[in-house]
Amino acid sequence: MAASPWRATRLNKLPLATHLFSDMQNPVAFAMPQTEQSTPRADASIKIKTRNLNFYYGKFQAIKNVNLDIPQHHVTAFIGPSGCGKSTLLRMFNRMYELYPEQRAEGEIVIDGENILTSKKNVSLIRAKIGMVFQKPTPFPMSIYENIAFGVRLYEKLNRAEMDERVEGSLMRAGLWDEVKDKLPQSGVSLSGGQQQRLCIARAIAIKPEILLLDEPASALDPISTAKVEELVTELKRDYTVVIVTHNMQQAARVSDYTAYMYLGEMVEFGDTNQIFLKPKRQETEDYITGRFG
Repeated sequence: MAASPWRATRLNKLPLATHLFSDMQNPVAFAMPQTEQSTPRADASIKIKTRNLNFYYGKFQAIKNVNLDIPQHHVTAFIGPSGCGKSTLLRMFNRMYELYPEQRAEGEIVIDGENILTSKKNVSLIRAKIGMVFQKPTPFPMSIYENIAFGVRLYEKLNRAEMDERVEGSLMRAGLWDEVKDKLPQSGVSLSGGQQQRLCIARAIAIKPEILLLDEPASALDPISTAKVEELVTELKRDYTVVIVTHNMQQAARVSDYTAYMYLGEMVEFGDTNQIFLKPKRQETEDYITGRFG
């Protein structure tokens, strides 16, 4: 898939170590003043809003007063050094933290006008709208077919023909159908790592969510499988709002429309990916992207 001119320019200017801008200043101490946040483009409606969002592991505060607008039908990337809170923030969007004791959230996560942190809805219904794929592929120990059908049965009653159509459609959307259509009864764990990850993506979209959360989905994959997942991500935004966590600067530049840089639980800067990578507004962001920090 050919890259657009601006995206190619952005990638060509992405450094591995030291220099990006002619007016580069010396690195500064990472004191955290107020977030630098650009307004999403005028044609982008907002799918997820966070307001004064905080998160705690026991007494430790991992997310600090995050305010963020995530546009619908775009890819938003979270970047930052290990331990900065990227994955924690991502998992707050479907209240996954509730599976673990001593973890709590404060503030607002507003999706389609409703604060999901205070919603009285069954959390399973909230999660049905918000699919998630993890760093390592997690296929169920069952057939490829059942990996897709299992979750669908929790929310819908489909006859066999309808289920066959859903399974095929989901695998096609994930770019996996042609590779597995003749071995649907085989175990999902028999697939390669890249195929397993695309199976997990197919499983997530089979229940027809509105949001896809991807937590470093290609970090354990080889370059060819990574390229397939990245191409898939750019295609999925036509139907879903995609939020991806990545440690790979080049990957964030390739697949995302918006980028958020986090450090020590705070949102340092958020804006159009082109602007973040080529002309960040904050020195801290510039230092991280250029390899001076991180």
